[in-house]
Amino acid sequence: MAGLRLGPLLRHVDWDAGGSATIWVEADRPCTAEVRCADGAGGRVRTFQIAGHHYALVPVTGLTAGTVTAYEVLLDGVLVWPPADSGFPPSTITSPAVAGRDPGLRITFGSCRQAAPPAGRHGPHGADALDTLAARLAADPEAVRPDVLLLLGDQVYADALSAETRQWLSARRDLRDPPGAQVADYEEYTRLYYESWLDPEIRWLLSTVPSLHIFDDHDVIDDWNTSAAWLAEMRATPWWQERVISGLMSYWVHQHLGNLSPAELEADGLYGAIRQTPDGTDLLRSFASAADADPAAVRWSYRRDFGRTRLLMVDTRAARVLAEDGRAMLDPSEEAWLRENALAGHGAYDHLLIGSSLPWLMPPLIHDAETWNAALCRGERGPRWARIGENLRRRSDLEHWAAFPASFAALTDLIEEVGTGPRAPATVCVLSGDVHHAYVAEPHIPSTARVFQLTCSPVHNSIHTAVKLGFRLGWSRMGRWLGRGFSRHGRTGRPPVSWRRTGGPWFGNQLMTLALAGRTARLRLDQAQKGRRGRDGTRLVTVLDRELAGAE
Repeated sequence: MAGLRLGPLLRHVDWDAGGSATIWVEADRPCTAEVRCADGAGGRVRTFQIAGHHYALVPVTGLTAGTVTAYEVLLDGVLVWPPADSGFPPSTITSPAVAGRDPGLRITFGSCRQAAPPAGRHGPHGADALDTLAARLAADPEAVRPDVLLLLGDQVYADALSAETRQWLSARRDLRDPPGAQVADYEEYTRLYYESWLDPEIRWLLSTVPSLHIFDDHDVIDDWNTSAAWLAEMRATPWWQERVISGLMSYWVHQHLGNLSPAELEADGLYGAIRQTPDGTDLLRSFASAADADPAAVRWSYRRDFGRTRLLMVDTRAARVLAEDGRAMLDPSEEAWLRENALAGHGAYDHLLIGSSLPWLMPPLIHDAETWNAALCRGERGPRWARIGENLRRRSDLEHWAAFPASFAALTDLIEEVGTGPRAPATVCVLSGDVHHAYVAEPHIPSTARVFQLTCSPVHNSIHTAVKLGFRLGWSRMGRWLGRGFSRHGRTGRPPVSWRRTGGPWFGNQLMTLALAGRTARLRLDQAQKGRRGRDGTRLVTVLDRELAGAE
């Protein structure tokens, strides 16, 4: 009898007609996965196989817009979800009421979630914000749920393993051999997803709130694709090729597929081919190898429209151009895709959300340091400074949009173009994580739209005190003064736009929620804190509740 190993995860929910959804599962053997809804909707599909694992992305049809329906998962006709001993409410699919009106949108986002602190590293991490959100929603049926969770990277940490996972690895191979106590292959990646998504609260939450994902560096390795020199060194090691191929394979299976709509899945040649073969491992390996060799051959970015809100999730890791004389955050094809989708139907959406795991607007000192470092690395101050710059780049994580000055300028220009004129949306928001603190920044752009950098990280992680002090300095008047010194030394000039912090910085495990309705926007920041509420003695405390755009 087939059993459920992982899932279910509610992924795509149709915002055009409200009639369909997709649900992801992993079974322990080949089988037919079926979803049955209380209102008669449902769907079934045969599992596909990757590296001895069996997965299905079940298309659910027949949903009624504007309704909430509970669902069950069956494998070969046997009920496997919900568990008989579940202490959680039923898993449900909420279909938006799309006909004739804007239903509004609540999107909760954050990044950097370690299921458990890494062995031998700083910790503990404190209360898990996503766990705490799940506990609150499970305890209060009347609580307002997000319409979608946006997970902005570092969903798993391939290079910082918990003590339990290290012990599991040590029984599998000798950790004295490279890559040591890090993930080496696909099977080891699956362990990370089990550790993260089998957490009871997380499992229930992901079964009932749709989620959209994008990777960041730790999904593969710290500072992934930081520079051409870094990449050359990694490719010279005996273990890197298997690591990156396995990372991309596991991301495609566990995260990327669910980002796609049923129509996109139907048109996806790789997905169709894998479903038609008894074992899709070789097909997926070839795809991942090609994606690593030529990032322009694959697109991980995607677009979702939620009524009159448009989300563009941008790949800021795999799509980079790393040659020092032409460094770019996005390769030409990716940059053209972003521009095309931001301007398509301009005037037909009220809010544009750009999901970028890495912030566009950083603390000014850090921005200037990254632009200065990019100038050093491309040789503006000679070979000796270029070597110093490469060392600093890696040691200090100088790899955000500011480290790609031409890309920073291009994104700034695009945001100004989208946000200007009579067809401009009410807001343009760049949603980011990565930097282990939260803040709101606003650029000085002569636009019609309100423009914001909204950064929220981590969901469950920690930050060294020295790094925390560095971020505070980065936002300070002293930091701006120091940044101008970097600019003079690197001969970089001033940034093409100035900005100011209008909220934060906040430190802790946290989630931001955007509530969008018509042309209004409201932002809330919740932090997980120890207390007497919640299943594990934690609670979410609102530290910011602010209007971003009011009714016109």
